[in-house]
Amino acid sequence: MANFPVINMEKLNGEERAATMASINDACENWGFFELINHSIPHEFMDKVERLAKEHYKKCMEQRFKELVASKALEGVEAEINDMDWESTFHVRHLPHSNLSEIPDLEDEYRKVIKEFALKLEKLAEELLDLLCENLGLEKGYLKKAFYGSKGPTFGTKVSNYPPCPQPDLIKGLRAHTDAGGIILLFQDDKVSGLQLLKDGQWIDVPPMRHSIVINLGDQLEVITNGKYKSVLHRVIAQTDGNRMSIASFYNPGSDAVIYPAPKMVEKETEEKNVYPKFVFEDYMKLYAGLKFQAKEPRFELMKTMEANVKLDPIATA
Repeated sequence: MANFPVINMEKLNGEERAATMASINDACENWGFFELINHSIPHEFMDKVERLAKEHYKKCMEQRFKELVASKALEGVEAEINDMDWESTFHVRHLPHSNLSEIPDLEDEYRKVIKEFALKLEKLAEELLDLLCENLGLEKGYLKKAFYGSKGPTFGTKVSNYPPCPQPDLIKGLRAHTDAGGIILLFQDDKVSGLQLLKDGQWIDVPPMRHSIVINLGDQLEVITNGKYKSVLHRVIAQTDGNRMSIASFYNPGSDAVIYPAPKMVEKETEEKNVYPKFVFEDYMKLYAGLKFQAKEPRFELMKTMEANVKLDPIATA
């Protein structure tokens, strides 16, 4: 955990910029995860997000979760459970069209704060995509454009709580998976741990740090970078005490965006037999829905069989 990549974004503005960019590149190549500090989202605002999220869970979701546990007799399970997760969640869509007004049980202040937080995270996601472009030798704006489709990117938030679990060895908070989309920005509990990533065959804790934003890369960035950057398996271990808050925002391609390796990322001699497929993002998501908790490589292979039907438009960033 001591080596976990932590990126201080303030250092991008001074003489340590080159070293900081190198650290981001190393994190993308070798971890698929990194943690941001000094990311310009005010700490007082993050404290407000956390307070409202925890109050909402207590008031509106805790009892429902207890009833679900009781209805499925999960308290006294004796064998490992592989078909569900020990989590209480709700989802909000921000882009291309928000459904925030349709989410039940949210107080006006919480609704307003979710909207404001999403705008800050959207801006941060686009800033990060341009930093990745710089590291990859792609022109500025390439990744945002690659995600754009005809209506712009999709962007949504999953608000989760991982309540105390009596049998954390038998049921995961969230089973191991890679994320299907683009770039993920996570505001996680700084007191209750549980998030782990797989690195070199070992499960490593993503350290809880106050006011940090954890970044991880999804399958689409692996495809666009032709495997230079990879999405990484991660999971949440349930804890016997403490309720872990997790607010994960997903900046993903538009549903009709055509995803394929950036030409600059394809070695000349392998152009004929490119490793990664071309596909429409929505088609990938349909496949992912049923295979989320399985290895990503068969998903990529299945998408290759559909490649002949995909029409490519060049990505113009000017």
